[in-house]
This record gives sequence, C-alpha cells and structure tokens, in this order.
Amino acid sequence: MTSTESVQKAPAKDPWDLPDVSGLVVGVLGGTGDQGRGLAYRLARAGQKVIIGSRAAERAAAAAGELGLGIEGLDNAECARRSDIVIVAVPWDGHAKTLEGLREELAGKLVVDCVNPLGFDKKGAYALKPEEGSAAEQAAALLPDSRVTAAFHHLSAVLLQDEAIEEIDTDVMVLGESRADTDVVQALAGRIPGMRGVFAGRLRNAHQVESLVANLISVNRRYKAHAGLRVTDV
Repeated sequence: MTSTESVQKAPAKDPWDLPDVSGLVVGVLGGTGDQGRGLAYRLARAGQKVIIGSRAAERAAAAAGELGLGIEGLDNAECARRSDIVIVAVPWDGHAKTLEGLREELAGKLVVDCVNPLGFDKKGAYALKPEEGSAAEQAAALLPDSRVTAAFHHLSAVLLQDEAIEEIDTDVMVLGESRADTDVVQALAGRIPGMRGVFAGRLRNAHQVESLVANLISVNRRYKAHAGLRVTDV
C-alpha cells in the first residue's frame, strides 16, 4: 500500500442522511402557549409521541385533551423526565427561571431552544440581546449537563395550529455544537410535512436567527401574512 492510499479520506457524509427519530418522545415546555401548542400538534400529527409541559399539570392536561392525537399533558418537571428531546417554547421573560428550575430533569437530554428574545414598542418588534448572546446560549449556560441546540424560531403559530393546513412551507434553521445533535433536530423538523431542517451554524450564531423573527413580524404586519423562510441552493 502506498502512502497516498493509506491516507485517503473517507467520503464526506451526505448532509441529508439523517437519523430515524420516529421513536423518540418529544416534550414541549410551554406547550400550552401558542407556539408550543402548535409544535406539539404538528409533531403529534406526524406520528411523534409528544408530551406537553406546563407549570400547572392541570393546564397541560387540558391542552393535551383539546389537541388529542395521543398527546399527554404533565407538569414541566415530569415532561422533561419522560422525554428524549425537550423543546423550550416558554415566554422569554420566564426562560431563565424555567430552565434553572429544571437543570436536574434536563441533564443528559437533547434540548431544543426556540425562544425569541423580543421587545415591542410603538415602532413594532425589535430584538433583545441577552447577556449570554442569545436565548440558546443562555440555555446552554444554565444547562451545562444538557445538549443544547436551537431551532423552530421562524414558524407561524397560526399556521401550526390550523388543522386545515396539510403542509407548512418553510425551512427550519438548526444550530448546535454537535453534528449528531443537529442531525436529530433536522430530522425532527423534517417529520412535519413541507418542513425541512437546515444546519445553520454553532450556537454563537443563534442571536441573528432569533433576531430575524422581529423582521418576520414586520413582514407579516405589512402583508397580512404568516411568513416563513426558505434557504435556496441546498
């Protein structure tokens, strides 16, 4: 064997060769809010086992009962314990407190943060910049024993919850530190018809992804739309 033959590189992995995530249990913290409820509905409709989490188990159970599709409703701690993947869809003002209180339950879990730090005034929505850089980076700092990713920021809660809509025409930008983890999240996004998960960088790039929601809100208000995003040429 020549030296050239011995150092040949393995073929690059196909970026669309994603894992089968159909058997994973997905928990949605903040699953009684519009965004969390919409994500829970779409994932369950796609065949995923979904648990809604809320501060009050009764509220979670009521929301789960309204959605059907085998969705369970539990308090946040039990939702985190019972889930393989945990989506954080809580309001920004309760983000840090919620995660601080669930550090033990979320240890070892794949956490997907979809929180958008935004402010609102007479000029409309604008991006806030957390001390850590982004909501996702705040989550990573608060959950050192979890595998934190960021995704599902740019989805319309109205479209997600509309039972008459079969497909959601959008891409989901996925960020994280581990390819294995971002591949799982991309695959999860791809479970929803019309949706595609696209890797968009490390968590240090999450701020601009979260901030773009302020621009989409402006688009929606001007054009009376529910705008999403498509990434071209990939």
